[in-house]
Amino acid sequence: MHPATHAKTQPDRPAYVMAGSGETVTYRELDERSNQGAQLFRSLGLKPGDVIALFMDNSPRYFEIAWAAQRSGLYYTCISSKLTAGEVEYIVGDCGAKVLITSAGVGPVIDELPAVLKGVKLYMVGEARAPYESFEADRAKMPATPIADETAGSDMLYSSGTTGRPKGIKPALTGGAIDEPNALVMMAQGLFGFQPGCTYLSPAPLYHAAPLRWCMSVHKLGGTVIVMEKFDPEAALGLIEKYRCDCGQFVPTHFVRMLKLPEAVRAKYDVSSMKSAVHAAAPCPVPVKEQMIAWWGPVIYEYYAGTEGNGFCFIKADEWLTHKGSVGKAVLGELRICGEDGEPLPPRSEGVVHFANGPPLSYHNAPEKIAEGTNKYGWTTLGDVGWMDEEGYLYLTDRKSFMIISGGVNIYPQEIENLLIGHPKVADAAVVGAPDEEMGEKVVAVIQPMDWADAGDALRNELMAYTRQNLSHVKSPRVIDFMHELPRHPTGKLYKRLIRDAYWGKEGSKIV
Repeated sequence: MHPATHAKTQPDRPAYVMAGSGETVTYRELDERSNQGAQLFRSLGLKPGDVIALFMDNSPRYFEIAWAAQRSGLYYTCISSKLTAGEVEYIVGDCGAKVLITSAGVGPVIDELPAVLKGVKLYMVGEARAPYESFEADRAKMPATPIADETAGSDMLYSSGTTGRPKGIKPALTGGAIDEPNALVMMAQGLFGFQPGCTYLSPAPLYHAAPLRWCMSVHKLGGTVIVMEKFDPEAALGLIEKYRCDCGQFVPTHFVRMLKLPEAVRAKYDVSSMKSAVHAAAPCPVPVKEQMIAWWGPVIYEYYAGTEGNGFCFIKADEWLTHKGSVGKAVLGELRICGEDGEPLPPRSEGVVHFANGPPLSYHNAPEKIAEGTNKYGWTTLGDVGWMDEEGYLYLTDRKSFMIISGGVNIYPQEIENLLIGHPKVADAAVVGAPDEEMGEKVVAVIQPMDWADAGDALRNELMAYTRQNLSHVKSPRVIDFMHELPRHPTGKLYKRLIRDAYWGKEGSKIV
């Protein structure tokens, strides 16, 4: 289960296709270029356990570099292309990367990096400009044969930083062969039904854990990945039809945007080839998932997990229809819901979600974060709040850090956001707590309208009435503001901290 194997058995099969440009890279080409990349890394003095960093958009070179690092025993740290120079500097320094590879597609920030990344070898894919050197030019000088000391490397990824500074997750290297068995591949086949030779649609940024790992798992299965350079809802439907995609990984935001296409547009495309549409990363409103199952059929799979890998929950469409709103049962670790005192709670009691008897938390250079996420029993948490029914199905409420306390009442924004996103004039919604002299905090909804021309008192009053009709008075927003676009990560996660901080007057926060 490795591209090198498929390069021998099906050399001309596309390993991936770039949706926008149509550029196709076969398994033979992926194998040869990743071999050359591995040779280049060795020529630079990199040895197993060293780190390279990728700060790139969805470039056709992304997988070639990732597989070169994997077969060299290196860690490859993939950095969000949306970060500032200071944020990139922090991650590169924290992970100890010796090489940074970037692309022009990430924008002007690349011009700021050379001044702050001293001692780091700088490469650029595509047309390189000084002081960056051309990665392809240096790679082309190398032989396309395997290095003598191949061994399996690993990703070293960072949490998205939606609630604070990103934390690195650095798994121990096994020292094994590059094609050693992989738990994620077995999960892809056993739980989600990915088949050898499948065709997988990847609509998200490759620097994020889920897209990167699922795409590379498809490569291990000898399938073809269709990479969207940027998500567009109608384009995604067109690609499913064109390439007869049978699997893919999505986030609820993708579903929402596809569902808000006019019915006539949705009806134009044949999506019957989809057998496994996997979603995660953010809670999915119940009406959204109901509509997706009605449209695509019972092929919607959901999981709840983090980059940390401390636990994993899973649910199929037919199970979900009888447990609406659930993110599934634990298949890695055992679920525990704990109260403020850290003690386990009975079924249907809301508390912090923990995993027991699963892999421990491990954050690079952050022992205090490990301690914060581990309770006295050794159970670990990602900071989410939820409850579990008598059958062991988990229902998420929200992140603990986003809870609003108004007049002594705990309010979780997710329920309010799920309601607002269902309004036909709302493209996206974020709910935060803002300071209030009387109540401590008040509920504020920040709305991204479908049409910016609607942003004003009429829509504000309409949404106020809509929430009061469907929610208790205490949960209904006291204030509704508008933004052209919410600071949502392309993987679906909302940088709510930036919005919340603006109301609390914190420097550098997102101005509403």
